[in-house]
Amino acid sequence: MRVVITGAAGFIGSHLSETLLDRGHSVVGIDNLLTGDLNNIAHLRDRDFEFIRHDVTRYIDVSGSVDLVLHWASPASPIDYLELPIQTLKVGSLGTHNALGLAKAKDARFVIASTSEVYGDPLEHPQKETYWGNVNPVGPRGVYDEAKRFAEAITMAYHRHHGLDAKIIRIFNTYGPRMRIHDGRAVPTFIGQALRGEDVTIFGSGTQTRSFCYVTDLVDGILRLAESNTNDPVNVGNPHEMSIEEIARTIIQMTGSSSQIVFKPLPTDDPKVRRPDITRARTILGWEPKVALEQGLTSTIEYFRTKV
Repeated sequence: MRVVITGAAGFIGSHLSETLLDRGHSVVGIDNLLTGDLNNIAHLRDRDFEFIRHDVTRYIDVSGSVDLVLHWASPASPIDYLELPIQTLKVGSLGTHNALGLAKAKDARFVIASTSEVYGDPLEHPQKETYWGNVNPVGPRGVYDEAKRFAEAITMAYHRHHGLDAKIIRIFNTYGPRMRIHDGRAVPTFIGQALRGEDVTIFGSGTQTRSFCYVTDLVDGILRLAESNTNDPVNVGNPHEMSIEEIARTIIQMTGSSSQIVFKPLPTDDPKVRRPDITRARTILGWEPKVALEQGLTSTIEYFRTKV
């Protein structure tokens, strides 16, 4: 296949690019480098990989045939979308529209990177794909949550109105090498603080929960979805739920750090719980995560040792 990946220089986009190349496909990576990093894809430049520096909120032009479009462009951490609210909304709306237009013009399959944040601070637990969510549209997190909800809506409109083979993956917390150490998400933040011997900062009581999926498991789920016949949203994430304090203490122990945990106020609308129901992924895709937390954290900590 010839695959176009928007957000290709980002954390997940770079792993997708690498895996597709390993499977013998050709990849065109698009990124404006707002939150992406060329270092994430530097090792791909001598392979069947073409990089285009471009802002997907403007018309996307790719010459030649395209078989699959993976739309991964977006700020994706609380720090990013609080500092870049307009860009986050634009890439979720205009960027998704342009990526869908490319897929339609090329008669390509399309997969949109949605998120568990479409469920907001959920009143259903665990979260099934049939749950409509509990989102504050005018809160500070609304720019990301609603951008992704709009992206899902326009993706389904293209599927229903134009017959586009479009798919929606709802990604739950994912971690691994190539995350940015200062991106504000729990795992890279805790690892960076622990490796520097700083206090490990937990926002809230630490009892709020997340479910952490290693990036290679996520990529496997993405590509299984791309090859599937379903057009319904699919949750992909690790159903093993743990508290934020538990993951913090695990990281402190695994890094051998002397860091102490300190608690700060919980940000507005921060979800209290997060765990995917992956019944649909198991039954339709034959997918479930395989990488144990300690195994994944070992690789991630080794990566961040080179960055601190």
